Amino acid sequence: MSLLDSLIIEFDTALRSVLGGANAHRLTPGAEALSGSVLDAAEREHAAGLMRVNHVGEVCAQALYQSQKLVARKPEIQAILNHSAQEEMDHLAWCETRLQELGSHTSYLNPLWYAGSFAIGLVAGLAGDKWSLGFVAETERQVENHLKSHLNTLPMEDHRSRAIVDQMRMDEIEHGQAAREAGGVVLPKPIKKAMQAMSKVMTATAYKI
Repeated sequence: MSLLDSLIIEFDTALRSVLGGANAHRLTPGAEALSGSVLDAAEREHAAGLMRVNHVGEVCAQALYQSQKLVARKPEIQAILNHSAQEEMDHLAWCETRLQELGSHTSYLNPLWYAGSFAIGLVAGLAGDKWSLGFVAETERQVENHLKSHLNTLPMEDHRSRAIVDQMRMDEIEHGQAAREAGGVVLPKPIKKAMQAMSKVMTATAYKI
């Protein structure tokens, strides 16, 4: 694949992440539960807020993986990042689909989330593969905990959203494990704390906007 082809693909990924229209390679989890979920207005609004947060997380994941791939030193590291990015694209499409089903919208700040995450991913990638993979592993660990909390607060009757979130959680565990096994280092505590602080800002904002 030529450099031009790669740039076109990455640009298409960015557009689909920010503007919508992501394509999933796997079926959306919980399809069989869609017709059986009856939510009142408050539950629907809360579920939509949580799924919008999850969608923003996947927008950020695409930006991180795409930028880290660009500066990865080794082809095998690029392959790991590419595989995880494809599964994250599934997540992006699933969340977008669920938001449409709930009659809601994705975050209006998606361009900002993508741009900021792309810059962070470049910095992590330029620091070296072991730091880049360590950043992936820590990100996935925090996302896993975040998804666990959503399973505790999503309406019990919202089987569709719960199935999506649970599959995402299992995928994130695998992505983090793959990054650690490929040589990812443990990040210093100050970096972990900074990542948690940024996540809180994103979560609080994306829930409503």
